[in-house]
Amino acid sequence: MPTIRPMADLRDTGKISELCYQKNEPVFITKNGSGHLVVMSMDTYDKQMGLLDVYRKLSAAERQLETGVPLLDGEDVFKRLRRKHGE
Repeated sequence: MPTIRPMADLRDTGKISELCYQKNEPVFITKNGSGHLVVMSMDTYDKQMGLLDVYRKLSAAERQLETGVPLLDGEDVFKRLRRKHGE
């Protein structure tokens, strides 16, 4: 369940920061009863941006499939990655 706090709670930034790190999810801030801001920890932000990047790449791959771009062989891709990263 999302964490929702009124704008007045921003006066205690330590409390909001603690909430962000405890919940590991965004904290929604309301103003006059309506959604106004979203606050989150840097860790949560980084994870959200990483997921967004994955979704964008999946979407691009789906578009390539739809236009007939040939697929790469999975084993070849993993072999190249292992050589590149020394595993």
